[in-house]
Amino acid sequence: MADLLSTGVSGLLASQVGLSTVGHNISNVNTAGYTRQTTSFNARAPQYYGGMYIGQGADAVSVQRSYSQFLTQTMWSATSSQSRATQYAAYTAATNNAVSGSANLQTALDGFFGAVNDVANAPVDTASRQALLGKANTLVSTFRSLSSQFQQIDQQTNQQVTSAVGDINSLAQSIADLNGQIQKAYAGGAAPNDLLDSRDQAITQLSAIVGVSVTENSDHMVTVSIGNGQPLVGATNAVKLTTATNQYDSSRLEVVGPGGSVISNQLGSGSLGAAFDFRTTVLDPARNQLGRAAIAMQSAFNAQHAQGVDLNGDQGGNFFSIADPAVFNSVANTGNATMAAKITDVGKLSASDYVVRYDGANWSVTTADGTTVPSTGNGSVANPLTVDGLQITVPSGTPQKGDSFQIQPTRNAASTISVAISDTNKIAASGPLVATRSPSNTGKGVLGALTVTNAADPNLKTPVVIQFTSPTTYTVNGGAAQTYTDPGTIAGNGWTLKLSGAPAANDTFNVNPASSASGDNGNALALANVANLGVLDKGVTTIGKSYSQLIAQVGTAGAQANTAMSAQQSILDQATAAQQSLSGVNMDEEASNLLRFQQAYAASAQVINAANTVFDSLLSAVRG
Repeated sequence: MADLLSTGVSGLLASQVGLSTVGHNISNVNTAGYTRQTTSFNARAPQYYGGMYIGQGADAVSVQRSYSQFLTQTMWSATSSQSRATQYAAYTAATNNAVSGSANLQTALDGFFGAVNDVANAPVDTASRQALLGKANTLVSTFRSLSSQFQQIDQQTNQQVTSAVGDINSLAQSIADLNGQIQKAYAGGAAPNDLLDSRDQAITQLSAIVGVSVTENSDHMVTVSIGNGQPLVGATNAVKLTTATNQYDSSRLEVVGPGGSVISNQLGSGSLGAAFDFRTTVLDPARNQLGRAAIAMQSAFNAQHAQGVDLNGDQGGNFFSIADPAVFNSVANTGNATMAAKITDVGKLSASDYVVRYDGANWSVTTADGTTVPSTGNGSVANPLTVDGLQITVPSGTPQKGDSFQIQPTRNAASTISVAISDTNKIAASGPLVATRSPSNTGKGVLGALTVTNAADPNLKTPVVIQFTSPTTYTVNGGAAQTYTDPGTIAGNGWTLKLSGAPAANDTFNVNPASSASGDNGNALALANVANLGVLDKGVTTIGKSYSQLIAQVGTAGAQANTAMSAQQSILDQATAAQQSLSGVNMDEEASNLLRFQQAYAASAQVINAANTVFDSLLSAVRG
């Protein structure tokens, strides 16, 4: 009967372990990263008695996690991708809000060119001129405001990088510490389930920040790499990442691994990878495109303004001013050379940044992503390096092999544009020349457009008399006879004049310098037409279209980001559901198990009670 008692006790103890496991599952139903545990039972070795084997009860032999490494790693991958997509979408939404918000550049452009038209309608009206300067300052403020918002978003990515690196280091150390604890716990002969869960949860949190690759070793410790294979955790050792400023641009933070190597472009997915991807593929192109629009505005408007005459009788000066392209030297440079850049052809200007490198004999130019760009010249002041409308020189110092510079032709242009004049009299609304028809003319010749073709011609303002010697011939200042065909164009010193109709013999037309306060609006009309002028992309793209391209560029990136976020969320939900179907705590199932083990426990107690009753009966019989 002692065997029956032992059998009952074994059932009691086994059921108690089962009850404890179920209770542990129920208690951790809301614990993040917890894996459901199950108790495994084995029958004890039977005893041979009376020609048969009699069972001796059961033992609880292990408490195991309901765990699949495949499903867990699938969830880590999905977590990285979903976190990246979510963060990327948030950044693109902020950028989209900036370009389509209250500081809308198209509205400011429309207001500015509307004010130019008002000046054309009343060239000497002080109020119209003052309104134009006001709209010009509004336009400049809008450019600057958008640029400032982009800079703020850039700083937010820096904050994200700093925060993410700190979290990575903390989680890496936690995983390394858990590696050591798990290895020691396994020495006791059983799997430390809760420690394993803690390690997996730490890896899950890490995967949300950066893509991870995890390998479990024979000693039960894991090796963790991030991104494109950068080692992070090995056994009980954790690599410490740091941040450092970009080698060219000190306003930019990069992630630095062991030995000082920059690994920003190796991080892949996760929220940290999204920050760098967004910066490269959305933010920088948007800032460059905005700056390109500002440069186009400044260049085209100034060029036309210079062809006019202001109310003081002077040739028009710069209406807008803007800084030269930003040039940054690498902190790794060993030479003392300096580099300068200026824009010489806006029509060829791209939205790219460039890196200029010296190989010890020659300079080479690539875009920021490493694409080689054709260039001419050697970089000297006498023979500048020319690329995409830029002129690059090394005005002083001597470069050494391996030295490099980064050029940002348009990045900061929108933040530096300003109105160069404040005096309304200096608005050059009048054309430099005025064409008149002699009142004594008897023919039907009609004046057309007078266009300045070369404002730098030294004889531009020389008075000219055009006299027709017949309906088909004319002279200029008494020179040789020239042929006229109706309609026709007469060319002068840096100008052209269109005529139509049939002049009569002795008819005259005059081209003279415009006088100050003449009321002429020739240049104001030309300035208003700058809005429709192809300035960028070799004369194809207007200023307004350039901004429209920026809106489309950011909007498309935002739409794609939202689509990717929805898709990745669906993938994560599926991966989580698959993992939780195996590893998650199901309260209905646990309630059923609780009842089952309670009944088994009570039944085992009855076995013990029966054994006790039988034993007492035997004792009574012996005493009798």
